[in-house]
Amino acid sequence: MALGTMTRRPLLLLALLAAALANQLEDIPHNEVKNWALKFGVDLWEFGRHFTKMNQIQNKYHEYNVEVIRKDGLLLVRELAAEVKNHMDFKINAVMRIMDSAEAAALSAGSSSTDGLPGSYYDARWLNVHADDGTLAARARRLLLSPSRHFDHIAVNTSYSAVLMPPYINTDDVEVQNQIAWSEHLDPLFVNNYEIDPTLSWQYYASSSGFMRRYPAMSWPPEDGYSHHARDFYDFRSSNWFVEAATSPKDLVILLDDSDDISSSYHRLAKATVSALLDTLGPNDFVNVYRYSDTVSELHPCYTKILAQAVPETIRELKSAAWAAEASGGAANLTGALTTAFEILHRYNRTGQGCQCNQAIAVVGAGGGAGGVKAVFRTWNWPHMPVRIFTYRVGGDAASGHNMKDMACTNKGFHVTINDHGEVRRKVLHFVEVLARPMVMYQTIHPVHWSPVYVGGRSSSLDDDGMGQLMTSVTVPIFDRRNRTQREANLLGVVGTDVPVDQIKKLVPPYKLGVNGYSFMVDNNGHVLYHPDLRPLHTNEEYTETLRPLYSSVDITDVELLVDSDENSRVNLTSLLLDLRHDMIEQREGETEMGVKVQYEGMRRVATRRQRYFYSPVDGTPYSLAAVLPDGYGMYELQAEQEIKHSPINVTEYFKGENWKVHPEWVYCEYASTSEQAFSSPEEQLVHFLTRAGRPGWKWMSLRPRALTLHNAHKKQDRDSYYCDKTLMQSLVRDAMVIKELDAHTGHASHHSQQGRFHKFVVTLSFIATRSGLLKWTENINTSRSADSSEPHFSEKYARAYDSEWYRRAVEHHSIEPESFVFSVPFRDGSEPEDFSGKPPLVLATHAVFVESRGHRAPAAVVGLHFQLDSLAKHFLNVTSTCTAGSICKKTCAGDELDCYILDDNGFIILSEDASQTGRFFGQVDGTIMDSLVQDRIYKKVTVHDHQGRCPDSRNPFSGHGNKLTPMKPLSWLGGYVANLLAVWYPLWETVQARPHAHPEEELDYEDYENEEMEHEDDMDRDRGTYEIIIDGLGAADPAGGAQPVSPGPPREPPREAARSAAVRPCDTSAELFTLQSTRLNAAQPLKGKLTNCHNSGCERPFSVQKIPHSNLILLVVDTLCPCGAKRLDVRAREATARSACRRPPRALPRRRPPVCVSYHPEEIEILSCGRGAIARPLTAMFATLVLRLFLTLAT
Repeated sequence: MALGTMTRRPLLLLALLAAALANQLEDIPHNEVKNWALKFGVDLWEFGRHFTKMNQIQNKYHEYNVEVIRKDGLLLVRELAAEVKNHMDFKINAVMRIMDSAEAAALSAGSSSTDGLPGSYYDARWLNVHADDGTLAARARRLLLSPSRHFDHIAVNTSYSAVLMPPYINTDDVEVQNQIAWSEHLDPLFVNNYEIDPTLSWQYYASSSGFMRRYPAMSWPPEDGYSHHARDFYDFRSSNWFVEAATSPKDLVILLDDSDDISSSYHRLAKATVSALLDTLGPNDFVNVYRYSDTVSELHPCYTKILAQAVPETIRELKSAAWAAEASGGAANLTGALTTAFEILHRYNRTGQGCQCNQAIAVVGAGGGAGGVKAVFRTWNWPHMPVRIFTYRVGGDAASGHNMKDMACTNKGFHVTINDHGEVRRKVLHFVEVLARPMVMYQTIHPVHWSPVYVGGRSSSLDDDGMGQLMTSVTVPIFDRRNRTQREANLLGVVGTDVPVDQIKKLVPPYKLGVNGYSFMVDNNGHVLYHPDLRPLHTNEEYTETLRPLYSSVDITDVELLVDSDENSRVNLTSLLLDLRHDMIEQREGETEMGVKVQYEGMRRVATRRQRYFYSPVDGTPYSLAAVLPDGYGMYELQAEQEIKHSPINVTEYFKGENWKVHPEWVYCEYASTSEQAFSSPEEQLVHFLTRAGRPGWKWMSLRPRALTLHNAHKKQDRDSYYCDKTLMQSLVRDAMVIKELDAHTGHASHHSQQGRFHKFVVTLSFIATRSGLLKWTENINTSRSADSSEPHFSEKYARAYDSEWYRRAVEHHSIEPESFVFSVPFRDGSEPEDFSGKPPLVLATHAVFVESRGHRAPAAVVGLHFQLDSLAKHFLNVTSTCTAGSICKKTCAGDELDCYILDDNGFIILSEDASQTGRFFGQVDGTIMDSLVQDRIYKKVTVHDHQGRCPDSRNPFSGHGNKLTPMKPLSWLGGYVANLLAVWYPLWETVQARPHAHPEEELDYEDYENEEMEHEDDMDRDRGTYEIIIDGLGAADPAGGAQPVSPGPPREPPREAARSAAVRPCDTSAELFTLQSTRLNAAQPLKGKLTNCHNSGCERPFSVQKIPHSNLILLVVDTLCPCGAKRLDVRAREATARSACRRPPRALPRRRPPVCVSYHPEEIEILSCGRGAIARPLTAMFATLVLRLFLTLAT
């Protein structure tokens, strides 16, 4: 017995010792962490559930006869594609009617017309222009212009067209006057087209002589609202919509002279010529640039032994390489350069690569080394001449000029001599005229061309933000059918119309796709016409100032980010996505399913989900349409409508007050643009139609007009014709009834009672957003917004509630945890002031309401709350500063021993003891702990690549180099002044406009004089690739770093699109984002972690993680006693490191060639016009020019 007692005592002591040691090692009260998380989550859930009345809303829907049905994705996309085709048929028919009338008018006018006298037409530059005394100026004409929301919100006259004229066009030229005169007869057709199809945007005839007749008539610069920075109208003849309509696709090899034969000043001129040639190319063309002296090599190392597709990125890189190239010197080996060019063109033609249509070589240089070229032509090109030769003599002597002209004339090309920068762009355009010859000679072939997408004028939406809208243009060529004594093939120009992409997107209603569903369109090159993640590099500044479109060609593989097992590799080019892309460019119908990464909030958050893709061709166009639906909930839709037409109740009663909005971009009901009905807001327009719908004789007009064949008579639409989406309208009314009846039943007092019950939370606003685009909110009477508040109201910020990230995330999170709220706070990156200036951030909590029928569930609405952060923080501190009844804990979140955080599902801090950390990414605060959470698989790291990134341009004027004053700069200014004086006193320097179709014997060129140095600088900046985006807060500066000239007149507030911005360049960026893995956190037990070896003292830093139920949040508790060093993580996107000299290797992705190729006509050989020589200048003027050039070069 004694022995047993003695044995048990040591055991008891050991147990007590172990318990004491365990208590000492319990640095964090893990069990209390679990209790804190549970209590905090349940409190928030009960508060939100009662306050938002989510259960009552769900029950109200069930009280009505509702159904949840499964969507047929293929049937849906087929119907949507048919609507888009009908819309585009209207545009094509309108353009073809203009084409027929234009060719007939030109033929009947003949070659002599006396109607086109100066001032007898509406010149946009001289509309309503007054002299200093207030009278109409001498050349001006008066025309009544009225602002039109449909036409970019500017003043127009829809009865006439106006002529837009670049400044260097010679209006005294007989051919220009003749074309202006006969094209005036197009006005009745323009008007008729617009009456048939009021959705038509700008219609135009663009003459090959350089002017544009545009309907409706407008002044230039526009009278109101367009851009107070308007400059001269641009030369459209190198734009994609003009060149690709006039010519078939082409493979082009450019040979740039790099030898001793060309001086430095002429070398710059040669570079400008190469740049202008590149500007004429589009995505259906293929190109490469070689430099030649005694050796021949590619200008850009990324494009070795290939012809690259001429997408904007390729053009930009080749231009940059051309301007950066330094002359290597040596003898000109032109025969070797031509042989290299013929070899690659022959290889591409033989192997089925490239465009498989036109092929051409452009030689730019002094013409040295041309002695043995005939042997090359005999080997590769004669007698059939499949490759055209274009020669551009820059420098050199008369003998070399003769050789270069002979090269062009014996190979179905054209030759020009370029003496200064003012001649470059106009002379390069002969390249287009010659390539158009076969098509002109056949007369009957008029291919329809759709341009790449660009950012154009302002949207016609009532919610237009002034930032421009996506546009495309549909164009066809028009030919000169007149008989001439000498064989010619003259392109009269191009006719077309602009097509706002918003008009196309209206035909694919978002409510039919459902939340998190979307659509996109892809052309024959795999480039997207529109996509929710398409972010064009350019703003609409250039368009509003000159009408020049800057195109975007973003491939579908750059916007669909697919999940991949290896997150560090490029995830786009998977077989599933490529199969989808191939089917769409080949215009096949089908479906597929893929896992994707979805980024939110400017690539700060990420989620992954599976999506179903359904696609169908848009017949008669190069496009295919895809409808994308989330797998699971996205395949079902709620059908709940309220009959309006025969309703015994006045449905407008459900739309009273000022606390509701509808989606500003959705089409509920709308009048044609020809109507004089005007509304100040989408809500006013909606109530107007609801009122009309309740009257006798109402017709829904839910079927849009059908496009007929070209020569069938189309019915003109009534001025007040309208369209209504019956399903959307009746769904909207049903949603409004559910909300209204609920308010009437519970009363606003319920909010006060719930506020009393949960007095710990201070709610500023509660709201509901529904599937029909309705947003309704109730404000706390104590938190009304002050009149001088710069912060937009919730309803202004989230008028497009259905598209908002909180709506989409709430529905997505419902599949993870149905009984939960999604919490978020405004993002902060740590650069903001540490205090909140008396305005603490608001916490946003949202929950998706699903309705069930016959075992299927579909989202009906999202309810939510805005409440003050400090009230949430106080409650959190109350919960975490106490322990469970009956237990004693030495450490709580109120003490200094623990740091407590509440993080959301992407790792952003919702609550922290340091209020300045709210909204920041936790990895910025403690990257070491964040790393550990990733290693423990609580968060998953997801790398997101962005191939539409924007990075600062090294040539940005804000970099510090743009305005640098060198010691020689004043001399440069003086030299420029002297040059201008000489230009005045040496009239022989000036040139006049060249005739557009010179005969081969005419050796002299006459061009309008332009300031050579100024244009050279402008071209340099444009060609080297200065691109802009809107960045708030930056002052005005032009791309060259100088001050912008201010137009005369009274100052006015600049529109948003005219705000100057920093220059950027396209780049690839990537971001490491994080997403919570909820299944890793067991609600019954927190996950325990510990950082070891993080300090030289050998201490350890434990932490505890617990999922907060009914939310997207976790509770993280960290011991502070061990001073571990913390690294920093960042979720902000950074430029991806280039793997080689190329931004990305050239990609030979599949594409479908345009259906029409016209590259040959057997009688073209009879055309004798193939080139022109140089103007003879007086020796004194030439010497003065050379001296000044040398002086200015040294000065700069």
